[in-house]
Amino acid sequence: MKLLVVVLCYKVPDLTIDCLRSLAAEIPRIPGAGVGLCENGTGPESVEKLRRAIEENGWESWVDLTVVEVNQGFCGGNNLVIRAALESSDPPEYVLLLNADTIVLERSLEALVAFMDENPKAGVAGSRLLSPEGEIQASPFRFFGIASELDRGLRFGLASRFLSPPLAVDPSQPSRADWVSGASMILRTSMLRRIGLLDEGLYTYFDDIDLCLRAGRAGWEVWHVPGSRVIHLEGSSTGIQERTRKAAKRRPAYWFQARRRFFLKNHGKLYTALTDAAFLSGYALWRLRRPIQRKPDLDPQSFLADSFRHSVFRTGFKLKDVENPALAARPSAPASAPGA
Repeated sequence: MKLLVVVLCYKVPDLTIDCLRSLAAEIPRIPGAGVGLCENGTGPESVEKLRRAIEENGWESWVDLTVVEVNQGFCGGNNLVIRAALESSDPPEYVLLLNADTIVLERSLEALVAFMDENPKAGVAGSRLLSPEGEIQASPFRFFGIASELDRGLRFGLASRFLSPPLAVDPSQPSRADWVSGASMILRTSMLRRIGLLDEGLYTYFDDIDLCLRAGRAGWEVWHVPGSRVIHLEGSSTGIQERTRKAAKRRPAYWFQARRRFFLKNHGKLYTALTDAAFLSGYALWRLRRPIQRKPDLDPQSFLADSFRHSVFRTGFKLKDVENPALAARPSAPASAPGA
């Protein structure tokens, strides 16, 4: 198998069907390509809607549906599909992680596969992500650090150019990156066999940066490929958006837990404490400055209190897995059911 595209559906069956519809013309362009679709615990109604769409559109030859009864998160759901594919008699050469809230534009899969074929040192490559209006979203990225966390909290434009300058990329050519978004990210399976799959201890967030960091440390290159263009309805699959006209909903505990695990796991106790201190001090200053400058309050509810509550200053330095809220609610429920 050349390429396995992995798509997770959780509470967005209609968006997932639109994503599959965009793939219908692209999968045949790559001999040996297919889609591993995982219905990640939404429930029977979503499963039936997906099955019906696959049957009515004649997608059975290239879409393989797996049904999960209890949501495994982004990491667990993807790993379930990837692990089965790697253990099969015809494992894929590449795996593409693709969000359900995406529309793949013409020949974008071909661009990623061709780039990986031509660059054997590339372990990871990400698409150019576009808004529905065609605007480029913020990808690729630099790694997070103490200075960037201070800047994330402080939000002072003049300081940003020194604390966290954007990654310089040529919009017309592939460019090296620290990390790329998991919304559309192709992975070389020989790399995955060496460094491991997604960290299921992260549950849903910080998995893409963690994977790219592990890849880089193992000697693989990470690239941004602008010739692969994917529309991303940012936030639709998770319900989290950084900027909206109204204040965002309270950020879930598992986001903070994933951030904490990422830093502790990859950078150690002292560095994590410094990143927490940098963000908290910068963000506290922003909260004081915001009403003085009459800036709109678009932050998630209780964000400062939640950031402190989940910091190492309150939770300690023990490395922990993120709590899966679905598993906590149904600890005795089976994890998965047979695929379609």
